[in-house]
Amino acid sequence: MARATSAAASVDGVSGASAADATTGRHRPRFSRRALLTGTGLGVLGGALAGGGATWAATHPAGDSVDLGTQIPFYGQKHPVGIATPPQRYAMYMTFNLTTSSVKDLQTLLARWSAAASLMQRGDPVGSVEPDSENGLPKDTGEAYGLDPASLTITFGLGPAIFAENRFGLERFRPALLADLPTLPSDNLDPALVGGDLSVQACADDPQVAYHAVRNLARMGRSQVSVHWTQMGFGRASAGTGQETPRNLMGFKDGTRNVSTPEQFDEFVWVNGGDQSWLEGGTYQVVRKIRMNLETWDADRIGDQETIFGRTKAEGAPLTGSKEFDTPDFQMTDENGDRVIDPTAHIALAAYENNGGIRILRRPYNYTDGLNEHAQLDAGLLFLTYQNDPGHFAALQRRLGASDLLNEYISHIGTGVFAVPPSPAEGRYIAQELFES
Repeated sequence: MARATSAAASVDGVSGASAADATTGRHRPRFSRRALLTGTGLGVLGGALAGGGATWAATHPAGDSVDLGTQIPFYGQKHPVGIATPPQRYAMYMTFNLTTSSVKDLQTLLARWSAAASLMQRGDPVGSVEPDSENGLPKDTGEAYGLDPASLTITFGLGPAIFAENRFGLERFRPALLADLPTLPSDNLDPALVGGDLSVQACADDPQVAYHAVRNLARMGRSQVSVHWTQMGFGRASAGTGQETPRNLMGFKDGTRNVSTPEQFDEFVWVNGGDQSWLEGGTYQVVRKIRMNLETWDADRIGDQETIFGRTKAEGAPLTGSKEFDTPDFQMTDENGDRVIDPTAHIALAAYENNGGIRILRRPYNYTDGLNEHAQLDAGLLFLTYQNDPGHFAALQRRLGASDLLNEYISHIGTGVFAVPPSPAEGRYIAQELFES
C-alpha cells in the first residue's frame, strides 16, 4: 500500500424519463481504521494518523470522483468506524470461530487486529512485504502493496458465544441485549452461514484493499480462529453517475429513508447508557445474507415490481408522490377506494411510522456468487444493519417476513448478531475493558 517499506512496523510477531399518473401524481418510469498492547512481551507499535473521520451525511456530491488517497483513522473516534462513515463502494465481510479456549489468546488477537487495522486504514502494510532474507516469510500478504487506502474502514464485532459460561470467563460482561436472533418468518437459513464468534467488516473504495484487510487479519489469527463464513459485496459500480442512493440488484433504490443525521444516530444506533460500559458509544450489528430470485423477478411486470416495493423504479418515489424523498402517504386511496401503497408493500411494512417509530441503520451491499446448482444467478444482498437494540431488527423482520409482498422473490439464508465496541483510544485496542478486571 502507499508509503510501504520493508522496515515498516510488524504486528505479526505479536435515471430515466417519466410520466405523471393523473390519479396519484406519481411518476411512472419508462426505464430505469502508539501501542499494540501495553503489556509485557507484545511490543509497541506507533505512528501518527493522517486524515479525518466522516459522517454518514457528508457523502460525496453526485458526480464527484472517488479520492482513493482518503484515510480514515482507526483510533480515537467516539464511535466505531465503518458505520456512520459514508458507505464505500466495496465490502469484505467475514465471521470467525475461535479455536482457542485461552482468554489471553483472545486478548492478544484483538490487540494485534487493532494495531493492524490502524496501519491498513492509513495505507501501510502490517509488516515487511519482502523480507531481507529470501527464506523469510512476509509479514503482509502484499496484494495491496503500493495501493492507496481508499477510505478503508475495519469494523469488529463480538458474538454472543464470546460471553458464554465456562468459556473465557467473560460472562459478566455480556450485554443483556446480545443474543442470537430468534427464528424469524421466512428464514431459510444455511447452518454454514449462521452466527460466528467474531465478525470483521472491511469497506473501501478499492475491492483489493478491502480484501487485503480481511485476508491479513485472517492470516494473523490463524492459530486462534478459523473462518466461518464470508461474503464480498459491492455498491455503486463507478463514479460520476449522478446516483446518490445505491440500488439493489432488483433495480430499486435501497436506503432512501435511512438513518442519516447525528441526532438519529444518537437515538437509534449508538448505545447510550446500556448495562455494559465497555459498549458505550458502540452499537449492535445484525447481518443477513439475502438471496434474490432474480430470474423470477426479471420476468415480472414493472407495475407488479413497483407495487411490491411501493416505489417507482427509476425515481424511487413513493407511489403517492413524485420525488424520491417525498413522504409516503400510507392512507391515500385511488378512485376505487384501494390503498395506493399496498399495506403489504415492502415500504409500508418497513416504515417507522408503521412500527412504533423503530428505525435501524441499513448498510447493505450487493453480492453475486456466480451460478447456483440450477444454473441460475446466485446473487442478492449482504444486508448489514446497525442499531442500539438487536430486537428492533427482529421486530421489523417479523412483520416483513410474515406478509411482505417481496417474500416471493427473496430468501434469508445467512444471519448473525454482534456487539460492536467503540473505537479504541491511541495506545489501546478493541474491547480492552473486557480484560482489565
